This record gives sequence, C-alpha cells and structure tokens, in this order.
Amino acid sequence: MKRMLFLGLALMMLATVSIGAQKIPLVFLWYTDATQATYATDVAIWKKFRDTNPDIDLQQEILFSEAYHNKLSAYIAAGTLPDVFYLWPSRRSSSAIIHDQKLAKDLRPLLGADFLKDFVAPALDVNQQSSKQLSELPQSFTYTTVMYTNKKLLWDLGIPQPKTYADMKAMVVKLKVKGIQTLILPNGDGWPAQSCLFSTITGRMLGDAWVDQVIAGRAKFTDGAFVNALKFWQQMFTDGVISWTNMQMPYGDGPGLFAGGKAAFFVDGDWRQGAYLTDKSTGKALIPPANQASDFAFLNFPAIPGEKYPGVVSAIAGVGLGISAKLPSGSDKEKAAVRLLKYYYGPEVSLLNYESGAFIPSRKGVVSEKLEPFTKMMPQYYATIGKTCYVIDGVLEASVFNTLNAGLQAIGLGAKTPAEVAAEMQSAQDALKKK
Repeated sequence: MKRMLFLGLALMMLATVSIGAQKIPLVFLWYTDATQATYATDVAIWKKFRDTNPDIDLQQEILFSEAYHNKLSAYIAAGTLPDVFYLWPSRRSSSAIIHDQKLAKDLRPLLGADFLKDFVAPALDVNQQSSKQLSELPQSFTYTTVMYTNKKLLWDLGIPQPKTYADMKAMVVKLKVKGIQTLILPNGDGWPAQSCLFSTITGRMLGDAWVDQVIAGRAKFTDGAFVNALKFWQQMFTDGVISWTNMQMPYGDGPGLFAGGKAAFFVDGDWRQGAYLTDKSTGKALIPPANQASDFAFLNFPAIPGEKYPGVVSAIAGVGLGISAKLPSGSDKEKAAVRLLKYYYGPEVSLLNYESGAFIPSRKGVVSEKLEPFTKMMPQYYATIGKTCYVIDGVLEASVFNTLNAGLQAIGLGAKTPAEVAAEMQSAQDALKKK
C-alpha cells in the first residue's frame, strides 16, 4: 500500500513538473527588412526576449513589404490570425480588414494607463486608427515624404538646392549629361508613389477637407482640381524629373542607388534613413557617418505649381503591434502577448530602435548620445514642417487607393491619362456606396 502511495505521489510530481515545463506558444508575425542596417539590432531584440522569457515559445515569422501583407491577408481569410502581428493604423491592405472587423484587441485596458502615459499624444489618438480604438500602439509618428538630398553632388556641379519645382526641372539636363537622375522614387511595389509623394501633392493642391468631401460624396475624383494633381504627376515624367524606369524599380533598390550618387534626390518616408546607417553586424554603412551631415540633407519637397497649402507634408500615426481578438481574456496567451508588447515598447528597446535608426520612438524621454547624424537630422526635418496632410492610403478604402496606386504607375509608364485614372478612382468610390 505504501509502495502504491509512493508511486502515485511520484507520478503526480512528475506530471506537475511536466506541466510546469510547458511553454506558452505565441505566434508572432513580424515585419522587417533583412537587408537594412537595423536588422542586426532587431535580431538581438527578439533574442533577448526569448532569453528573458523562457516560459514563452515565440514562433516568429518574418516578412517584408507586399509579402507581409499577402501573408497576413491569407491568415485572415483562413481564420487563423497570429497571436501578435504588425499592424498599420489605416486602410493599408490587410490592416483595413483587421480594423473593420475588430480582429485586434483594444490595447488601452491591456497595457494600462500607467504604461501609456509615457507616450506622445498623437500615438494614442484613436481617431488616427480606422477601428477607432487602440488596435495597435504606433511606435512612431511617420512622415511619409522626405526628400533625401545629395547636397555635395549639387555643390560639385554648381547647382543650388531647389526651392521650387521649376528649380528641379532646370537641373535635369545638367544632371543627365553626367548620367545622374534628378529624383528616384522606386515604385515597383506599387505603393511608394502614392504614399511617399502623391499624398503630399494632393495635400498641397487640394487639402484634407477636399478628401473628406470625396469620402462624404460631396466631391469627386473627376473634379478638375484632382485631375490637375494627376497632371502634375504626369508632368514630372514629361520634364524628366522622374524617369519612367522608376515605376518598375524594386522598392529595395532606392537606398543603394542614392548612396552611390546615381540621383540628386531620393523621395521616401522618414523610416528609410535607417537603410543608410552602420550595420552592426558588418561595421559598414551605405553612407558613412562622417559624410552624412556634411554631404547630405533632408529637405521638404519644393513648392509646386498650383498649390493651395504650401509646405504641407503627408504624415500619419505609425505602425505597431496588435494582439489578436481571438485570444481569450485573462488567458496565459493574452498575458504573454501583453508581456511581449510591454517589452517591445519599453524604454530599453525603444532606445535600441532609436540608436539603430529604425525610427524616432513615440515613447517620451528616449534620448541618446550614440545617434548617427542621419538619425539626429530627422527630428530637425520634422521641425521645419508647419502642417501635415493625409496619407491617402490612410483614409481611403483599399479598392480606391489601390486604383490610384496602379494609376500613378500607368501614368508614369505612359499607359493612361490623368483623366482616365481619375474616372477609374471615382468608379471605385461609387462602388463602395452600392455595397
């Protein structure tokens, strides 16, 4: 009898140990570019999370650009959303479905007021998010139009930095004879033209109130003012400021071409400065820190003909992490997901991301003396911007902004006219009302 009792107790202890040894599986769909200099820091961040949270089995899948959106869309369609995922606050691709169907939890009660008080107000503004709740905590506030400028190249050729679009047009021939493009905007992935330049053009020429009127049905994309904005986009190709080859250029090619002196200007979002910084795994940088401030500048896109709102720049609450609404409230999985978010948005990781140049954190009080010049220059660029405007894919429905994405590409390739693209956009907008 004693032997049986002892055996029973032993089995119970073994079962307890086995249960205690089980890890909490956490499926994490993460977005990052393995070719960027910030990648080594990113790997170190998640290695430390695993090391300091041995009870969590972090099953991390890493993708970038359209591959990420396609995979997240596939997960949504299959009803198997990851436990934690990277999310846009807007109508961007698969994020729109997550917001509309509230497939992500409201983070405010999960993270708590005491944790969230350490973040800047724009990051916590739920009106910035399509779901009208804090479905993701923006890791930054993103300016999607920055004109990266090779000021040494311009100086060597005796060309002043442009103040107007006419100034840019005037330098095309002088640059072309040297085999240098005036402006590169790699649009092979379809979205950069709209998000990183045309949104600013629309903000300058029409303003946010006009976009609101279109959404409300009180204005149309076929209105002359919007067609004129598309005509200005077309004019940039006619003038040679942008080459048609940009419309098929892979998004990832831009930083290398610009760093190699193949263009005077490179238009992209503020996040792209991280591509030029020192890669900690190799000790090399696309643009060495010693040359960043002396040879380069971050400029606002110059004044354009017909603008009503001079100097405005497209900007939006940044991307961040969301938690699947399918996780049971109070469950171990939910607690593990919250632990992951608090780690990622905590002061240590925010500082690492800031120092690596990944982004300017939305967390308050993150300061460092280890920043490379480009990272220091970006907040200085922000300070020159008096007013921001919508990023188009942040406010319009996917069917409409994807029509614009394709249309801008077609205009650049000479395949469609501005009037045709405007009509297609209005048709897409009208179809939404019927639904």
